[in-house]
Amino acid sequence: MKKKIQVLIIDDSKLIRRAVIEMLHSEKDIEIIGEASDPYEGRDQIVYLNPDVIILDIEMPRMDGLTFLEKLMKSKPMPVIIFSSLAKERSKYEYKAYDLGAVGVISKPSQKEKIPELKEKITDLIRTASSLNASQLRLLKNRRIRAVQPSDKPKDLLMSKPIIAIGASTGGTHAIRKIMAKLPGKFPPVVMVQHMPENFTTQFAARLNEISHLNVLEAKGGEQLINGTAYLAPGGKHMEIQKKGAFFYTRVFDGPLVHHQKPAVEILFDSVARYAKNDAVGIILTGMGADGAKGLLNMKNNGAFTIAQDEKSSIVFGMPKEAIKLQAVHKILDLKEIPNFLFRYLEGL
Repeated sequence: MKKKIQVLIIDDSKLIRRAVIEMLHSEKDIEIIGEASDPYEGRDQIVYLNPDVIILDIEMPRMDGLTFLEKLMKSKPMPVIIFSSLAKERSKYEYKAYDLGAVGVISKPSQKEKIPELKEKITDLIRTASSLNASQLRLLKNRRIRAVQPSDKPKDLLMSKPIIAIGASTGGTHAIRKIMAKLPGKFPPVVMVQHMPENFTTQFAARLNEISHLNVLEAKGGEQLINGTAYLAPGGKHMEIQKKGAFFYTRVFDGPLVHHQKPAVEILFDSVARYAKNDAVGIILTGMGADGAKGLLNMKNNGAFTIAQDEKSSIVFGMPKEAIKLQAVHKILDLKEIPNFLFRYLEGL
């Protein structure tokens, strides 16, 4: 019989802990083996129970969740999911959870009665987190990355097309940073979806802007796609591109979850397939689930060139694997090979 995924909840709210336990009770492959009201109790529970996955709050007495996460990842790296009330004014601190190695961050609803609505998202993330090994967990930690001059930099890539469309989920903050740090300022427009909660994408765009030669911004909607600029979909909204005359623009809008996500890679890739057709390159990176796989196939069928990150360099090989299974990919590449391959491909156009 397959061993159940053993989960420890660390949250100072007993009501929240009860709600999560009740929500996961019917999952046959997941077992809540313990709960703690603060990180000190959580530390003792970890030593005694050795859980597979931790669900961790941020704001708690005696020690905040980020400090605990940092200590934990240094002494005993293990999969951690942040489950916290994410307020805009605090997001720059809670965004650090990704830098410190959290597998994912889920926004806690203001009413505990709405927690069951997150069941599918939380269970998917628990299953993904439990599959990560120590080396993959180390990759989740975002070490300092600096903008570099590409070793294979082309002579001039000042052009308005093709549009470069990138989609990622778990581990994507690491992968996108690696790519963006190596792109030159004279580069076609880049549009990106990274699965993140609302407010976190503002911080992520700012971090990318610090380490990239491109101007990186969180899309608000209505921006014209121009050279040397990258547009990140905002958390909690979908983003697509539209064409008006000879120019392309971003469109940001609300709507239902797609593949349990908002923003969804599928939405972006489908719009690039529709409007940019063969004037596009699609790149699907590390992440759980299948978001973006059919969209990448749509791009390929409409003439775009498509790339998937390979299994070895992916923290989670879910999204690239699904795209490869659909035969939606022209080229499978190690993460570090993607920038230089882009240069060679664009020079050949």
